[in-house]
Amino acid sequence: MFRLWAKKFKDSHIICDMVVNNSDSSMTRTKKIFAALDEICYAFDLSKPIWLNSTIEDFKKHKKTRFTQDNFIDSIDFDFLEIHIIEE
Repeated sequence: MFRLWAKKFKDSHIICDMVVNNSDSSMTRTKKIFAALDEICYAFDLSKPIWLNSTIEDFKKHKKTRFTQDNFIDSIDFDFLEIHIIEE
């Protein structure tokens, strides 16, 4: 079971969150992450964030990362979106 937790933060408070589950064993870890991020962006009505080098490095080291305004082309009304793998 793969589970990814997404949280939107504004002023140090979680304004919304969701957990995405994926039990498809035929998918690679990377495909599961991108599929979960697509589902999160759809649910939160966001454009897909851009993975910057710093974002990728944080995700590799800690299994979590933050997407700030720098990662989005459109303007966002929150401080950052954090994703975190809570189960693999």
